[in-house]
Amino acid sequence: MLRGSAALAALAMAQTPLSLFGLEEPVADDAVVPFLDVQPKGKMLYWQDLSTWITPNDQLYSVSHYGNPAVDLDQWRLEISGLVKKPRTLTVADVKARKRRTVTATLECSGNSSNPGFMGAIGNIRWTGTPLAALLEECHPLERAIEIVFFGADEKIEKIRDQDFLQNFARSLSLRDVIKRDDILLAYEMNGRPLEKDHGAPLRLIVPGWFGITWVKWLARIELLDRRFMSKYMAREYVTIRGEEREGKTLWRETSVGPMDVKSVVARVVRRKDGSFRVTGAAWTDGTPLERVELKIDDGVWARTRLERKGPKYSWTFWSYDWNSAAPGDHTLVSRAIDAAGRWQPSADDPEIKMKRTYWEANQQWVRKIRI
Repeated sequence: MLRGSAALAALAMAQTPLSLFGLEEPVADDAVVPFLDVQPKGKMLYWQDLSTWITPNDQLYSVSHYGNPAVDLDQWRLEISGLVKKPRTLTVADVKARKRRTVTATLECSGNSSNPGFMGAIGNIRWTGTPLAALLEECHPLERAIEIVFFGADEKIEKIRDQDFLQNFARSLSLRDVIKRDDILLAYEMNGRPLEKDHGAPLRLIVPGWFGITWVKWLARIELLDRRFMSKYMAREYVTIRGEEREGKTLWRETSVGPMDVKSVVARVVRRKDGSFRVTGAAWTDGTPLERVELKIDDGVWARTRLERKGPKYSWTFWSYDWNSAAPGDHTLVSRAIDAAGRWQPSADDPEIKMKRTYWEANQQWVRKIRI
């Protein structure tokens, strides 16, 4: 009965999330004010049309680096090997027979909102699968194992040190970070439906709080190592090069893209029947509690917004602001999120962004423009 009740609650959340999360449902007399900074439409989230807390499957972006592999579900196997006492090989049925868990988590590409043409590579999804940590424990990792590598079925020949090597897409995590969490999943469903091919069917890794590059699709092999894993997408791509000014010199650091940054966006502006405006948006973190979201209109001061009812730890939060004195003309609106650890979403001219030389980890404030 509990499982059925949970499913009904999840369905209700997906169908009427605005009212469930404290936001007003649109009424006939409301008018959406279009943004002047037009977001191109595509198979990704279109912020101005955001009307559900859970992102529909057909609005979730998909990125693949080695193309979509042809996967035979009847022949598919998941191998767990390396530094374990008891290696395992599982079928799809074996994975689905294990303990189920559903986690609502925001999936975001680390390059999301890095440019005007790439603004909606994000979604809030209910993922269902089996917890990875319990499965690893059954395999009994050896004491010297420190790294866990996830290999997808997608592959490509890469040139490394002037030689060609066939490579599977792969990313890794610290074994310590995986084994202590029961919300990292081997997922086979999204929003209550079978995982789609573009999103990694039959099995995808779900790592709540980390950027999507870590969520390996078409998962085929898990290997435990006693040293750091260095592949193209760990050490050469999806890295952040950022400078810091120190005593007249610039200190440059290169780090691998991993946990999500604190971030927010102005999603919609609505003119009400009484002439006032409501500004709404979303904010998210790496799982650190969201402390507040602030909004600045034109050259005004930062004003605190109202955080609507919060969802699970790794999902986004809706926020809103009542704007009662809007003058005719062009306006700019920008939000910034602050988490409980005191981390701020930086502006484009903040050294954290200005001194960044790579495309990824695009968490700068996103200025929106409207005309009243």
